[in-house]
This record gives sequence, structure tokens and C-alpha cells, in this order.
Amino acid sequence: MNSYMTKLKTLQIVFAILGISSFWTIKAQIQNSQTLNEPINISKDFENYENTFYFADELVSFNPETGQGALKYKRYEYQTRQAFNNMLMKPDRVPANEFPATEYAESPELPFQIQFVSDRTVRIKMISGPQFNQPKESLMLVEGTAPNHPELWNYTAIDGGHQFSSDHGKVEIISNPWHVNIYDENGKLLTSTLHYSDVQNTYTPVLPFSYVRRNSDYSRSFSPVFSLQPGEKIFGCGESFTQFNKRGQKVVLYTDDANGVQNETMYKPIPFFMSNRGYGVFMHTSSPITVDFGKYFNAANKMMLGDDVADLFFFLGDPKDILDEYTNLTGKAAMPPLWSFGFWMSRITYFSEKEGREIAKNLRDYKIPSDVIHFDTGWFEVDWRNNYEFAKDRFDDPVGMMADMKEEGFHVSLWQLPYFTPKNTLFNEIVDNGYAVKDRKGNIPFEDAVLDFSNPETVEWYQGKLKHLLDQGVGVFKVDFGEAAPYNGIYHSGRTGFYEHNLFPLRYNKAVAEITQKEKGYTLIWARSTWAGSQRYPLHWGGDAATTNTAMSATLRGGLSLGLSGFSFWSHDVGGFVTKSPENIYRRWTPFGMLSSHVRSHGEPPTEPWEYSKEFLKGFRKADNMRYELMPYIYAQAKESSEKGLPMMRALFVEFPDDKGSWLIDDEYLFGENMLVVPLFEESNAREVYLPEGTWIDYQTHKVYEKGWHTIEAGEIPIIALIKNGSVIPHIKLAQSTRDMDWTQLELQVFADSNAKTASGKIYLPEGEKIENISVKKHGKDFQLDGNPLKGKTSFKIETAGR
Repeated sequence: MNSYMTKLKTLQIVFAILGISSFWTIKAQIQNSQTLNEPINISKDFENYENTFYFADELVSFNPETGQGALKYKRYEYQTRQAFNNMLMKPDRVPANEFPATEYAESPELPFQIQFVSDRTVRIKMISGPQFNQPKESLMLVEGTAPNHPELWNYTAIDGGHQFSSDHGKVEIISNPWHVNIYDENGKLLTSTLHYSDVQNTYTPVLPFSYVRRNSDYSRSFSPVFSLQPGEKIFGCGESFTQFNKRGQKVVLYTDDANGVQNETMYKPIPFFMSNRGYGVFMHTSSPITVDFGKYFNAANKMMLGDDVADLFFFLGDPKDILDEYTNLTGKAAMPPLWSFGFWMSRITYFSEKEGREIAKNLRDYKIPSDVIHFDTGWFEVDWRNNYEFAKDRFDDPVGMMADMKEEGFHVSLWQLPYFTPKNTLFNEIVDNGYAVKDRKGNIPFEDAVLDFSNPETVEWYQGKLKHLLDQGVGVFKVDFGEAAPYNGIYHSGRTGFYEHNLFPLRYNKAVAEITQKEKGYTLIWARSTWAGSQRYPLHWGGDAATTNTAMSATLRGGLSLGLSGFSFWSHDVGGFVTKSPENIYRRWTPFGMLSSHVRSHGEPPTEPWEYSKEFLKGFRKADNMRYELMPYIYAQAKESSEKGLPMMRALFVEFPDDKGSWLIDDEYLFGENMLVVPLFEESNAREVYLPEGTWIDYQTHKVYEKGWHTIEAGEIPIIALIKNGSVIPHIKLAQSTRDMDWTQLELQVFADSNAKTASGKIYLPEGEKIENISVKKHGKDFQLDGNPLKGKTSFKIETAGR
């Protein structure tokens, strides 16, 4: 028995004696229990009858040339009334309660502003009071600030208000009662602010567009409230594992160690969503956010922001337009290096150089194509105690090991995290130099020191540690955790965790990505937590999934939701994470992973395919071979996704927005623009599949299907994959790593039915200058290349699917 299996058996015996079921004791945070770092649900402040509310009422001034004006707000409080043994509440007007009365307004008039970022993007901004400490630049915006192009919109004075229009829509500002109405280019109302007068025809007490002033400390938070229409559906909000369509849900946007993929909290919340009516919204704040998408009152989209400023961006168009605009604003994903698209081999954890070398040898001996070997929590002296130094008694020559692996076509990934326990050799240095987040007394809030990435000196120190490892030969870092920045902490930025907690993952992602880019020439991380803007620093994976069918399906929902939030690249732990994956689940999860943006097997051991049955090993190899042969398709689709802000794993409606059925599907996806993938979430070789508009050809069996519902059997590889009719899917000769691929000779597989006369696809060569379009035309029974844009670089062999 090899050394790592011997060590595993020993650990399992020790754990059994101690009563521990696995490497991780199976305990996690229970929500709504008032425990440390529980997600902040800001909605409670908007339901508290002790607080005071200010309803946006009337536009009292406005300059259409500058887009600036003033809004009057009227003061309300909840009043109670007992009725037949029920206590009812509704908001009523109240007078000012401040003293002296001459100093404070009962109905304050506060700034309102509208800006035009592009001909599809409108910014609406309001403040609830003085802003004395506003950063000049926002980390969430790719350029730090948003452009303003009022010349792209035409102004017209209308009866009772103002109108701005572009080729893609129209915005009306009605003065009294105040409304902002947003229309598409055809004049259809997409959404509108809700005024108190709009909700007088219901007994349900609905707060309109307003802000709250807390009785406890006089702090303020905005709640922009917009209309929802019959049949409207909402998608996005980050890597959300609950039902795909958020309509009817209350979503808390607060970065959390979700401890799984089947609950409502999120590793990767993103303050962005889109509607099937043709608009998207970015809530530009890092404060806690709770959005009620018609859960309490089905006609109201209630965005409850912790922030005392409401800064909203509206994007008009189809899903592709919306994602392009949103990522123009917050940043598009950098293109990862080719090798990152290869297979990553990992587990919890490889403990030594000897184990790592054995894994590398076995991957090649068993002919499992792969490019990355990941060392998780055990590469330093004490498991989990991250000090950026290889354990000297278990890694005789880590530099030599990584150099040898590089020669064999492997890159090394290392785990690390931003928390330092008191026994860590770096703990005192971090605390003494002020690199950690502080509490109100100047101590640290937790027992662990948490790096304060808002401090440039902390970032410099931290990047220095990573640089040393990159210099030694490390290829990429796993940017784990990042969800537990102290909520009550005091940060170098001058702000508390109320505003810094959600920004922490973005700062963390940025710090690692930028030192990797500087030292290696590519932008690449393997991260778990995010906030808006993190998509600039690929890539991210889906957290700690259970090893079950339901976890597998929830993983896909989370990935689709994250893709609809501006992230092009995303992965997940193939087979699940928490316990040893049952062979039947691992078998079906494997091709789902192989047809994802990036692919890694990781979790409780064993994860290596040769540790399962010979039949499993054979099936794993076939799925892996399929990915490596598809690499030209994957790489070209990745490049286009990075340029356009599209997810590689995309919901059907991204490509088929006019197909109503596509908006209902959350258990299928498009892998790029040409391939539709249907994982098997149960132990069956067939399942019901919905196909959007057009003709589809099975990738494995070459059977032809038309739009609608079908029962389809998987091919030899346990997954259903179909190609859009008229597609050219480029393939490459199988190699055991991306380094050894020969891009000078590619095979073009043409998927076309008997009626198709042409077909097309895309090619992007490693280090290529641009994506090239490849087209073929039918001549007799065969297809021939319609010119070679890569002449002198690549030659092509053409095959028609099914022949």
C-alpha cells in the first residue's frame, strides 16, 4: 500500500477513537442563531416599528443638463391597531421629533442624480444625508469610476416631468408623485419606482421607495422599491443554490462560509440581477443587502441596502447585452492560461513530496490527461497552519519537485488562507505590524489574526510571501475562505466591517491575482469567495458540496446563477467534497466536470480515479480524453466569453432569450454557444431533455432531435451532450497535457443535418492575436473549408458527425 493510503488509514483509526467522522468535524453555522459571522439580514430594520421612515415623494428641482436635482421625502412611522385579536401595522405621517425644531427638516429635500454610462446603461443615485468620507474610486468598478455620456441620450420635457431616450430604451422622471419609469426601445414598461400612492389599493402595508432612520443610532439605510410585473422572472445574485428563478424569494447578499451548496447562504453573493423583461440591476454598494423579490408582496421588488446611499445601475437589453454592459462597468474576466483548462488532480490533502510525485507518476501511468497537481492544507509543518513554508521533514526539495513536475507537464497549485491562528509562526509579526483587522480597542476581534487587505502595507507583506513561492515554481494559489472578515472590525480604510466585510473577498482575490500576473504573466487564482468585480480575477469554484445527487444538481444551479452575475469561469469539486464520493455519483459527476469551464477532482479521499474500480477508471479516462480532444473548442469559447462578459457555462436563455421554455430550465446548460449539456442527476442512463429552438445533434450518438421535450439516452460517456445544427466543433489530437498538444493540425467535426449547406465555428490559438471564424460549405456529400484564416499556422482535417 502506498504511503498516502497508509497515512490515511492511520488518521481514520485515530479519528474513530476520537469520535470524529472525517477530516472535518461535521458541524456548521445554523442560520438565524445569532452566532459569529452569521449573515446580516438588513430587512429587519425595515420591519421595525421603532424606526422612522422617509418616503420618496416629490421631485422639487431638476436640471436636465446636469441630471441633478432634489427629492422631497415625507416622514412616516408604523402605527399599530388592534382588530379582532390581530395587531395590525401601517405607516402613517408623523411630525418631526427633533429639538430644537428649527434645526432639522420634517420633510428633507435631498440630492437626486441620473447619469448615462452608455446607450444601454442608466445610473440613478440618491443620498439620505451628508457624505463626508466617500472614497473617490470604487474597487467594484473596473476604472474606479463610471463614465457619464449624456450625449448618448436625447432629452425631452414632458407633461409633469422629464424624458431621456436612446436607441435602446427610455427613462421618464415624473415630478409629483415622483416616479422613475424605465421602458425598452418598443415602449414597454420594464419597471418603475413605487410611490406610496401606488400601494394604497391594498390592505398589505407596503413600504415604497424610501430610506429608514434607525431609532437605535440614527444611522440610515436606503430601500429602492421597484415594480414587478405578472410573469416576471429574476435571475442572478451570485452563486445562489436556491431555486434558479429568484421571484418570490428573499435573498441575503452577505458573503458567508455556506458550508455546503444546498442552503440559502452564499460564498459568492453578487449585488446584481437580471429580469426576463429585458433589464438588469447592479446595486453599487458593499454593505449588507437583502432583496425581497416579491416574497412579501408579489408586485414589489424591495432592495434593502445597508448603505445610506442608493446607487443603482440599470442595463437594458437581452441577457447578452446586459452581461456585456455590466462587465464593461465592473470588469471582464482575464483570459486564463491554456494549462488551467486541463484537469486538476487534488484531494484533502497530499502531505508530502513523495505523495505528490506518486500522484504525478500515476496520472501518467494510468493515462489520465492532466495539467495541475494541487497540494491542499497539508504542505506546511502543521496541517492548516499556513506559514507559506513547505514542511522540511516531508518536502526534501520542493523546488526540485516543482521543476520536475513542470518537465512532466504539471503545474503546482498550493492552498492558503488569510487567517492566522495564535500558534502560527507569523501571528506576532502580523499583529505587531498592524497587518490584521482591529477591534474597537485596537486588539484583534477574533482569536485569529485576519489580514486587513484595505491596508497597502498588508498587501505588500502578503504578496511578498506569495512571490517567494512563485519564484520557487508554484503555478497558482488556492484562494480559500475569505468569507469571515470581522463585521465589527475596524479596517485601515477607516470603515467598519459593515462596508468592508463584503469587499474583503474582492480585495483578497485582487491581491493574489495581481502578484501572480506580475510574476508569472497570467491572471489565475482558484478562489471560493467573491463580491462584485471579482470576476476580473478568475477563477472561482463552487465550495463544499455534499456527495449526493441533490448536491450535484444544486451545484449546477449555483454555477448558472454565478454565470448570470458576470463570471465567465467557474468550477466545482467533481464527485462532491464532504465524504468519499460514491462511485455511481462520481461516475456521473465526472463528465459534468469535464464539460465545465475548469475541472478539478477534490475532496475527502480517495479522489484519484485509480482508487476506484477498473470500470470507473476506464470511464473517467474517456471523459477526460473527451475534454482534452475538445480543447480547441473550449479555448475559443473561453476567449470569446472573456471578451464579452459571458459565462462559459450559460443558462439556455442567454442564447435563446425568445424561447419561453429556456427561461424555465435549471438542470441543463450551454457549454459555450454550440454545445448543450445535460448531466445525469440520478442513476439512470436517460432523462427528459428540453431543447430550445432549432435542430440538435447528439455529440456521442449523432442522433438528430428537434425543439421540444425528448427522452434521451446518454452515450458511452454518462452525460447527454448535443450540438447545435450547423456547428463546426474543432478537436485536437489527444495529449496527456496541454503542453504537448499539437495546434498545427486540428480536426473540424461538422455537426449538420441533411438540409444544412454551411456550418461555422471558432478557433483561438494559444498566444493567438484574435478569435478566428471558421466556416465550411457543402460540396456534394462532404463539407469543404471556406478559406483558412490560419494558413501557415494550422491545417485542418474535416469530418462530418456520424460518418
